[in-house]
Amino acid sequence: MTQTELKNKRIGVLMGGLSEERDVSLRTGAAVSKALRSLGYDVVDVDVGKDLPAKLAAEKVEVAWLALHGRYGEDGCIQGLLESLFVPYTGSGVLASALGMEKVFAKQMFTTHGIPTPPYKVFTEAQAARAAVDSLPFPFPVVVKPSREGSSVGVHVCKTKEAYLAAVDDASKYAGFLLVERFIKGREVQGAVLDDEALGVIEVVVAREFYDQEAKYKAGSGTQYLFPAPLPADQYARVNEVCLGAHKALGCRGASRSDVIVTEGGEVFVLETNTLPGMTETSLLPKIAAGRGIDFPTLCERILLGAALKA
Repeated sequence: MTQTELKNKRIGVLMGGLSEERDVSLRTGAAVSKALRSLGYDVVDVDVGKDLPAKLAAEKVEVAWLALHGRYGEDGCIQGLLESLFVPYTGSGVLASALGMEKVFAKQMFTTHGIPTPPYKVFTEAQAARAAVDSLPFPFPVVVKPSREGSSVGVHVCKTKEAYLAAVDDASKYAGFLLVERFIKGREVQGAVLDDEALGVIEVVVAREFYDQEAKYKAGSGTQYLFPAPLPADQYARVNEVCLGAHKALGCRGASRSDVIVTEGGEVFVLETNTLPGMTETSLLPKIAAGRGIDFPTLCERILLGAALKA
């Protein structure tokens, strides 16, 4: 749809939702809603719950801007519902969203397409993960995480067997498989893609061990953001290349943001790809876009212009 067509549509900004990332989603949604209104769009805020179909009908929503994060929002569930209701929506379709949210399947796609990702082991239950503490295919430290959560929910860097066992118990509370990765030491960077174009790379310098929930969202965490990332030119280009490759390997549409580690020797590893990147005041996609001269309202509008049915 064109800008003129969209100005005559009722835009529902879908936010909140039922996942562990509800609070972050509400912040994303509020920022996006304010930005679109400032550009003259007819916007209604929609707090997503089990009654979503009734809310969409009552508010006469014609196009959905997805400001959801985590399960039931970023994993293909909402996308499938909107396809069934014939409501065009922003971002990736059902399959790409499901692949991106399920870290195990995403890593399989990365491997198939030659996208470097850390070695890993998958467990279907906590008991098996605990029993494997002495037989993991790589040494400590390791990273333990649930396979279907975002925003670093349930993620632990484990340097000892004791820490590993505690992390398994915690991560098993969340959705999906238990994913154990080799810990890759290096610089934490993020690469963004918009409409099949690599936007650039930002470095995240944290005061904590890794870029966890506190480093991402807590005021005064000491986290610094450097754009463009001060990498050698060849490494910067390589990060852009693998982030765009990851975006295309999953079949993403609109915007995505990938978490990447660059080692001291210049190796690049993709950890995961976020198909609905955050749009809060500390989020990285808006920071990268701003560094490319794209202000926040324009970014929101660019994403809106990609709204479509994808099935």
